[in-house]
Amino acid sequence: MVDEGIRRVLIYRLGSLGDMAVAVPALRLVARAFPEAERRMLTNVPVHAKAPAAAAVLEGSGLVQGYFRYAVGTRNAWELGRLALQLRLWRPQVVVYLAAARGVSVAERDVRFFRLCGARRVIGAPLTPALQANFYGEEPGSAGAQARLFTGELETEAARLARCVAELGDAALDQPASWSLGLTAAERERAAAAIGSAAGAMPPVAVSVGTKVQAKDWGRENWRELLRRTAPLAPGRGLLLLGAPEEAEASAFAAEGWRAGGGGPVVNLCGRLSPRESAAALEQACVFLGHDSGPMHLAASVGTPVVAIFAARNIPRQWFPAGAGNGVVYHRVECWGCGLETCLEQGKKCLVSIEVGEVLDAVRRVLDRVQAGYREQAGARIEG
Repeated sequence: MVDEGIRRVLIYRLGSLGDMAVAVPALRLVARAFPEAERRMLTNVPVHAKAPAAAAVLEGSGLVQGYFRYAVGTRNAWELGRLALQLRLWRPQVVVYLAAARGVSVAERDVRFFRLCGARRVIGAPLTPALQANFYGEEPGSAGAQARLFTGELETEAARLARCVAELGDAALDQPASWSLGLTAAERERAAAAIGSAAGAMPPVAVSVGTKVQAKDWGRENWRELLRRTAPLAPGRGLLLLGAPEEAEASAFAAEGWRAGGGGPVVNLCGRLSPRESAAALEQACVFLGHDSGPMHLAASVGTPVVAIFAARNIPRQWFPAGAGNGVVYHRVECWGCGLETCLEQGKKCLVSIEVGEVLDAVRRVLDRVQAGYREQAGARIEG
């Protein structure tokens, strides 16, 4: 679908780094459907010091040309009225709804708000239980949905968003180009300069040990031991540490294990690069190791193989990294899908039960595939 008569499209998407990264295929679909339109995004102001705004991820991508912002959850009538006035003055012709599923009644309320703001069409609002759930269109409670819950073969959030806006066309989730952040040459140059020639002589190992959610934190001791045991698997390669400024110390602690294992040069980039520059740095890595996090989604977006440690606070696969050949470690305990940000009662048993050796096995499998790919590329160059 291409509608060349539309000049103003409002995209509704909340969240931070990871939320924006998984929405990129849907955003590219919107850009293809409305190529002549000015596309602005209604998004939240940062709700956490470690959570970059949407602009930090999408600026320069060409997918969004401007932003309207508001505080998530506000019930202040004056604030909502001011936002409604801003939108009415801009006069969006179409609203593309890419917000997370928060219940049919919330989606219905949002649609009423956008219509009051003058929008003639609202595309993608999850107004049925099937559009709210990650069951590939199966109705919650149906036999098909129950079977998926049993096997854990659930839909990723990127796929659910694409299904919601399917009237616009195919989001082509299986195509690497659909995930492209549109990184610029300048962003790649800044990333290369920060990495340096020593650590960048061979594609390095990238790691992000931070997380803004206590329930996702595997623990710095585990990360240090994992890096100690990973270093011999990647001889001659450097280590890139990425994350927020306040994660620099924990990252340096984990890197002590890398050095103890005989690893190559270490470059601590925590707080030194923008999110998009971090993505450019991750593009140079042979593998990324980290929690379920924004940097993990950035790594997947640029096609770098991922080994990710997941808490069971979300349903299986909902936030798994895009692409094939990744290694995901997820223990489905009886309290899976709790949604907790802080886990005290169960003591994070879904994470505590993940042993370093299990993650190391996933790292080894991914690195073996990477090395096999390098050998295949080298052989093709020789034959050519």
